[in-house]
Amino acid sequence: MSEAIKIPCGLIQGTECNVPGVIAYKGIRYATAGRFEYPVEVTQWDGVYEATEYGNCSYQPRAFYDEATVPEKAFYYEEFRKGATYTYSEDCLFLNVWVPENATLDSKLPVLFYIHGGGYTGGCGHEKHFDGPVWPTKGVIAVTCNYRLGPMGFMCLPELAARDGHTGNYGLYDQMTAMQWVQHNIEAFGGDPKQITIMGQSAGAMSVQQHCISPLTDGLFSKAVMSSGGGVSSIMNSKKTYEDHYEFWQMVMAEAGCNGFDEFMALTPEQLFKAWQTVKKTSPKYAMAAAPCVDGVLLTKSPLEAAEAGEQKNIPYMAGSTSQDMAPPFIFDMARDWCARQTKQGKQTSYCWFFDRQLPGDKNGAWHSSDLWYWFGTLKNGWRPFEKKDYELTDAMTSYLCNFVKTGNPNGEGLTEWQSTNEGQKKVLRLGEGDIRMAGVNKLKLFYTMFTNKAVGE
Repeated sequence: MSEAIKIPCGLIQGTECNVPGVIAYKGIRYATAGRFEYPVEVTQWDGVYEATEYGNCSYQPRAFYDEATVPEKAFYYEEFRKGATYTYSEDCLFLNVWVPENATLDSKLPVLFYIHGGGYTGGCGHEKHFDGPVWPTKGVIAVTCNYRLGPMGFMCLPELAARDGHTGNYGLYDQMTAMQWVQHNIEAFGGDPKQITIMGQSAGAMSVQQHCISPLTDGLFSKAVMSSGGGVSSIMNSKKTYEDHYEFWQMVMAEAGCNGFDEFMALTPEQLFKAWQTVKKTSPKYAMAAAPCVDGVLLTKSPLEAAEAGEQKNIPYMAGSTSQDMAPPFIFDMARDWCARQTKQGKQTSYCWFFDRQLPGDKNGAWHSSDLWYWFGTLKNGWRPFEKKDYELTDAMTSYLCNFVKTGNPNGEGLTEWQSTNEGQKKVLRLGEGDIRMAGVNKLKLFYTMFTNKAVGE
């Protein structure tokens, strides 16, 4: 058990981490919010905050059934959650901080703030692959957070817009408020509030993308990392406003048997999620109804429109994908093109990677999310028979990542040179099979993979 420290919010007590030399502060309440209300940052508490256990996760579909018994959920359950226990609640705005045990107020360590994926409908910041990142052993403070998901995080109704001036994107506002809490408090943990990098994977990468084009997040971070979801394209670009989502959510209200907004607000979480999933299944066009929208405040344009106008933040980026990813040729192009766009627009240097380690233990290859074990350095938490090569790979990947967080350049002593990406540079950093190297990617093979993937994502 570590000694309690004083932060702007009050006294806080951490606990030993499963990584030697690291202190974990788990389940810190960073904000409060009522149902379909925008979050309010926590600025103080009384007594000593016991940050020794992870906080509640947002309600999500798996909160209402035993996913161990559902065949189509088996792969990711076995990979990331089997044997762990999670609690679900509307009261879910918690974050976690991992720091070197010798960090002091004067350490001024850079910070890596991670946003989990899960299609905006699932996940949390302490699944097994996130539990104990090794970054603090390399001089970087780690942060993960929970945020509201599904209907809890992305509801859009005219009654809410009339009350608040806009509606939707509650989950994104949660993420932003968590960043604000970190900026206001991280110095007391030994961190540098001016050196915060945000990172995400899948929907987490898409969330990072939104924050990189939002006028509300200026000054909250200085670098960004996006895995399997970063970048823009005309195929995966949504211009929908919150008004465009009214019809869907009003259908959810009707499906739940509500005779008005007040009855809708009184639904149990299980009733709300059941009605949402029922309506979502009626048409493919509703697949991403619970997702970010243009709300005129946090998001004033679609990602593609903002990028074409050069309105994304002028910061260094890292972006990449995996060889057995979801829609791998498109996800790869989005990442590489995003990095090249920065140079073309005269912005800061950016770096693209491609991860193709065929993970030991099955024949699913480098599936969507597989690289997270390596970026977090948490191989020991997994069931797979990882080999010496895997441990060498994760050591290199975490070194590249932590170097980037510190300086904006992933290169460092003992590492293969990672060349920056520009329009004329078709090579990316290959991580996985073979030596780490700058090389091209076979796009035809990615198209073949797209139609033969077995474990494409949650």
